[in-house]
Amino acid sequence: MLDPHKVPEQIHWNASDTRSEMQQRAKAMFLAFWDGADKTALRIDLWTKDMMVDEMGDFYYQMFMTMADTFQRATRQEALSEEMKSYAKDFFSKFKQALLKEQQP
Repeated sequence: MLDPHKVPEQIHWNASDTRSEMQQRAKAMFLAFWDGADKTALRIDLWTKDMMVDEMGDFYYQMFMTMADTFQRATRQEALSEEMKSYAKDFFSKFKQALLKEQQP
């Protein structure tokens, strides 16, 4: 559901392999597809008006960690996966520091 400026007001989703028949709410989503012919990633990323900045940092940190796990399972490149996780932790630490700095008078 979009507002008049085409900004999502709500995101709802459901899955066929869940016990819940009710739609779930989400404040953000990120979906990517790989186009093998063009060797490019196609993506859809949306977030609602009520997605807070601190939540966006948490969301990205968790996506980085998940991508590192997926990369490790797909490629068996454990060292690179750990490097991605290290970056994710550094990113999140810097993000939290930046938020604290913004909140200071």
